[in-house]
Amino acid sequence: MNNELPIRKHPRLKEYDYSSAGGYFLTICVEDMRKLLGEVVGRDDPGAPNIELSKYGTIVEKHLFAINSHYKDLEIEKYVIMPNHVHILISMYSVQTNGASRTPPPTRANERIPRFVSTFKHFVHKNCGFKMFQRDYHEHIIRDEADYLQYWQYIDNNPAKWAEDKYYKKEG
Repeated sequence: MNNELPIRKHPRLKEYDYSSAGGYFLTICVEDMRKLLGEVVGRDDPGAPNIELSKYGTIVEKHLFAINSHYKDLEIEKYVIMPNHVHILISMYSVQTNGASRTPPPTRANERIPRFVSTFKHFVHKNCGFKMFQRDYHEHIIRDEADYLQYWQYIDNNPAKWAEDKYYKKEG
């Protein structure tokens, strides 16, 4: 019997400066891939599928909207809330602060995106009354404009391709 724990792969690039301005594509999944955030509706019309949010999906969306008003250096460019995960296209800017800031600076320069994810999850979990999201999340650094446009289109098309999505999980 093998009693060794699985080796966890650290998803962050060691050589990348996560404090630098740039774009990031994030995927945050619901624990056990449960479909808590909503349902894809209108699948019979390929041009019309969209997400009908559940009460939990509405809470997630509320906290996504709050990001743009609470973080001066982060902006959610685009997102989609799927039944069991959220995709976020986020831009991080260099902000010059003159005087006091409402948001304290990160303790280490490379913590801005992980801190955003942690804070976002914390407020969603607190508002929902339970731990909804799994611990880890997927992160992709946007490398250029073509990469940015590819992820923008991916978010746009995600509801229409839900049944083929790698996060899709049949009921039962």
